[in-house]
Amino acid sequence: QVQLVESGGGLVQAGGSLRLSCTASGRTFSNYAMGWFRQAPGKERVLVAAIHYNGRNTYYADSVKGRFTISRDNAKNTVYLQMNSLKPEDTAVYYCNYLNYGVMVPVGDYWGQGTQVTVST
Repeated sequence: QVQLVESGGGLVQAGGSLRLSCTASGRTFSNYAMGWFRQAPGKERVLVAAIHYNGRNTYYADSVKGRFTISRDNAKNTVYLQMNSLKPEDTAVYYCNYLNYGVMVPVGDYWGQGTQVTVST
């Protein structure tokens, strides 16, 4: 079955950096786009970054463009999110998932446990 294991979150001061990792299994990783989503308290989960299965095409939400970088290692079934110049409004639980890149929606209903990112002022 599908498993998604996110890691790398933590507490960081504004302006700092974190690198999130997500190891996925249950689907042929190299055949799928992957996305990073985040959910802040009291808000809906939203897509912040996506990477096509080819590893070249990427998408970023306006709120993170220029600060976050998504990448993938198909040999390790892992997708990464490098987050720089973090802001307090980046505070959220971050999740990864397989993604339908054409419509930017997750594939299936399964979600991992996520990783908490907290940015202090």
